[in-house]
Amino acid sequence: MSKSRSKLYTFLFIACIAGYIWLYYGFTANITELNSADVCLIKHVTNIPCPSCGSTRSVVSILHGDFAKSFLINPLGFIIALVMIITPLWILLDLATKRKTLFDFYQKIERILKKPQYSIPLILLIVINWIWNITKGL
Repeated sequence: MSKSRSKLYTFLFIACIAGYIWLYYGFTANITELNSADVCLIKHVTNIPCPSCGSTRSVVSILHGDFAKSFLINPLGFIIALVMIITPLWILLDLATKRKTLFDFYQKIERILKKPQYSIPLILLIVINWIWNITKGL
């Protein structure tokens, strides 16, 4: 396995494991609007929610099957949940088959996102989500 591919797979796998642990905490602690964990540095310092504020509650709502609530809390939760499901499986498949399809996909997406016609609309979506988080008072 190449060094950069190995680093990417290790980073993604550890990030997913950390995410699962955090979700387990969120799921078992019954995190709600009133007792949410205040871990966002941006919100803690500025009292303004970041674009990803509410993502844990959003994914926990998905786990509870409440998709509408999840979307209203933070639509990024759907992307996070999808990545957390697919990534470890894709890494394991690549390792088992001795291929690098995830690494190739990552590099392709990275090249695409360097183009302004793709990056600017995605940045605008994140900014819109951020404004929505602020107006909701997350």
